[in-house]
Amino acid sequence: MKKFLEDIKKDIKFKSAGPGKALTEDARSKPAVAPSSSSTKHSRHAPSEGAQMAGAAALARIEQTQRPKVHTSKEAIRNQVKRELEAEAAALAEKENVVRAEESTVRDPACLSVSGVYFTCPLTGATLTKSQREVHIKEAILMRFDEDNIEASVMMVHTFTKDREKVKAAVDIISKYVENICKNPSEEKYRKIKVSNKVFQEKVRPVEGSWEFLQALGFISVMLPVEGQEEEEEFLVLPEQSADDLELMKERRDRLQRGEPVRAQLDRQPQAFRPSPNAQRFELPPDFYNLTAEELKKEQQQRSELVEKNAMLRTKAMREREEQRERRKYNYTLLRIRLPDGNLLQATFYAWDRLHALFEFVRESLVDGWQPFELVAPGGQKLQESEEVTLVESNLVPAALLTFAWDAAVQADIAAAGGNSSTLLKPELLEKIQTLS
Repeated sequence: MKKFLEDIKKDIKFKSAGPGKALTEDARSKPAVAPSSSSTKHSRHAPSEGAQMAGAAALARIEQTQRPKVHTSKEAIRNQVKRELEAEAAALAEKENVVRAEESTVRDPACLSVSGVYFTCPLTGATLTKSQREVHIKEAILMRFDEDNIEASVMMVHTFTKDREKVKAAVDIISKYVENICKNPSEEKYRKIKVSNKVFQEKVRPVEGSWEFLQALGFISVMLPVEGQEEEEEFLVLPEQSADDLELMKERRDRLQRGEPVRAQLDRQPQAFRPSPNAQRFELPPDFYNLTAEELKKEQQQRSELVEKNAMLRTKAMREREEQRERRKYNYTLLRIRLPDGNLLQATFYAWDRLHALFEFVRESLVDGWQPFELVAPGGQKLQESEEVTLVESNLVPAALLTFAWDAAVQADIAAAGGNSSTLLKPELLEKIQTLS
């Protein structure tokens, strides 16, 4: 069948008087002779006019199916993104269910020191799990198109594509489009972007949000004739702009250049506990690890078997390097601070947070956060807020109990003035104080 259609196509092209013209009566009346070969010397007649028309129609249908229509309207793009988000959400939900199933086989969730790691969406304020954050943020950004399509598209460009180099390349090219238009506002060629252009296809189009940003600038998708081609091609075309429009376009370009990724913020889940002998006991959920629960369980078993065997063979430097490697397996750390009244303050941090973040959190949790204080790590190491070191570098990962102490000299001055306060933590923390199990 395929060969038959190809022969028809050759006949039509060979005998046609030109594009769009009908075959001549003479051409239709003469038989076509197939080229001879060593294997056959038979000739065959050209198909009838009806067969030729049917074959041409069939070829048109085949070519149509080989060229799927590209939907470039704003609504079509948003629908496609929505479908992808729904599929991504389903996949992440399935993964989270597997993780929870693994977690239940490792330890009783009721015994965990914290139920998990949580995040806050900066756009909606919603509290999210690790698996929910990306999908939720993408949906929140898409919802913003109705309010400010420039802001939403800028967020898309900087958030949906993780490769920062690709984002920068797309932003630079779009900025060049705007610069050329503003320098040559009357030149139509600068206001047209050929969608099939190699640079556009490889550098701009793959970055999600770039198409939406150009549309927000005023570009519209149109099919235009191309010199030397029979078929029209898709272009993004910007109508001629006024001086005010050009200034606004520059301002929007600057917003694109200043854009930053929208990232969920770690929710520290601050919690106060009453004095407890269990303050140094920690049971962490799989969310804290780079490994899965099953991988972690297996590795712990293997490591415990080798501890005694290797203890006598390693130098102190070797042991310290090994400990650093172990700590890199954690993304987060759970810290507790024992206060002078015995109460405990607990929060979750990134393993790579610097000491300043820890001191700032404690300061914001105190009634008298303006007073100087000290934090002492396990082993008696006094932490220095001014030091640019991370929590993992301070051996505070994956969990640690710290000791809080006021500055003695300042406390003496306050006591002499009769201004000592018995309450340490802010009321909102004390209202939800719990007993550590």
